[in-house]
Amino acid sequence: QVQLVESGGGLVQAGGSARLSCAFSGRTFGDYAMGWFRQAPGKEREFVAAIRWSGLITYYADSVKGRFTISRDNAKNTVYLQMNSLKPEDTAVYYCAAKRRGYGSTWYIPPFDYWGQGTQVTVSS
Repeated sequence: QVQLVESGGGLVQAGGSARLSCAFSGRTFGDYAMGWFRQAPGKEREFVAAIRWSGLITYYADSVKGRFTISRDNAKNTVYLQMNSLKPEDTAVYYCAAKRRGYGSTWYIPPFDYWGQGTQVTVSS
């Protein structure tokens, strides 16, 4: 059973930066694509970014492209989300998710197989 534990959330001023981490355990990390999703109050969960198992291919939502960077360290079984130029509309609970390899071109598209509990990011104006 895969376990995902997010960390790094908190209160950040608009224009600032934050880095989220997600620790993966229970299976072989390199066999999974990893994604970040977020859910703001009163809204549905939305895709933020994803990275393939090798770390060489990434995909971003238009709303964060150029500001957020997803990366992974397969030696540490950890995926990161570096968030720069944060805006109040980035305020949400951020979730880490894992998807087994083998889905071809849909590797970054939900559904994902495993989810973390989420970490709150609040951006103040």
